Amino acid sequence: MATLVLAAVSVLTIAKPLAADEIATWPSFRQNFQLTGVATCELPEKLELLWEQTLGDQVLGSAAIVAGRAYVPCLSGELFCLDLQTGNTIWTYKTVDKVEENSFAPGFKSSPTVSDSAVYLGDEDGMFHAIDRRTGARLWQFKTNGEIYSSAAISGSRLLFGSYDNSLYCLNVSDGQQVWKFETQGYVHCAPAISEGHTFIAGCDEHLRVINIETGEQLRDIPLSSYLIASPAVDGELLYVGTYSSEVLAINWKTGETIWRYKSADREFPFHSSAALLPDTLVVGGRDKVIHAINRKTGEKRWAVTTRGRVDSSPVVSGSHVFVGSNDGNLYRLVLASGEVNWKFSAGKAITASPAIAEGVLVIGSEARDGRLYCFGQKSK
Repeated sequence: MATLVLAAVSVLTIAKPLAADEIATWPSFRQNFQLTGVATCELPEKLELLWEQTLGDQVLGSAAIVAGRAYVPCLSGELFCLDLQTGNTIWTYKTVDKVEENSFAPGFKSSPTVSDSAVYLGDEDGMFHAIDRRTGARLWQFKTNGEIYSSAAISGSRLLFGSYDNSLYCLNVSDGQQVWKFETQGYVHCAPAISEGHTFIAGCDEHLRVINIETGEQLRDIPLSSYLIASPAVDGELLYVGTYSSEVLAINWKTGETIWRYKSADREFPFHSSAALLPDTLVVGGRDKVIHAINRKTGEKRWAVTTRGRVDSSPVVSGSHVFVGSNDGNLYRLVLASGEVNWKFSAGKAITASPAIAEGVLVIGSEARDGRLYCFGQKSK
């Protein structure tokens, strides 16, 4: 049974959306809760490494960037709040206060979600954490019975995330009290998308589910006959998601109709990457080592670029470019219109995290054992 653990500090008031001057930031996985993966700012043409930080263990989740701070999850069981200009640590939050002998702290594999006052994310022991955004103090915790990869989404006073105990949870964002729980038949790995009062989960039980956020009732169950890891991206009545059967699907979630199927190869190379969604194109990485650009209307290939490793990192679009990491150890910048690679950075270790782009910089971590984190932008003259 999931349980709530309150910290010895006052709990939050209702979490509010970010202020107007913070909108052009990166507050959550994929930037927004439709999970479109499109940045609200452009990066400079000439990208330079502004700073590099060592966090102590692998960085698997994406950073969040809000108001001059980067919030970065680490497999060491720490969430780092860093000064965006210098990379210096402002505060560090730990999943447990004390690590027992011959043990280790539960790590963070999910990406943080930042509200006006708090940071939310779950750990690999199934504990979900609410942390004061400015001080790093624990606000409350909520225990599930499975590992948490899913990043959280916020809708009004409600907070949604999935767990490997086969459930999607809806909590009161202010105090962590459970509002409802929806049980599936498999792990809930993906981040839940939100649109028009509904949330969407593509599950390891091979179903796409549409759930009413207010009631927790299922509006639609769409069997897809394939294992699903990637998070869905939503625009209007259409939803896009990659599958374990080497396909990307466009689905009308209101009718349940599959609009088109994009097949990446004759063999099955799963899609773990979540798609970046633009009006006419979506871009997604595959375990076939390829970055795919697909026509949103027809499902036909626009271009495909091969890397030397599988692409589990989810692409991010900023202006006329696509940024994405690869397990070949490179961060790529591609021209959105053609797929031309016109810049890349070698981190030396696999990059499965997705880029976070805001405030004129890009922040991304790697799977280096010492937890390498990089910030790119343009150096001031």
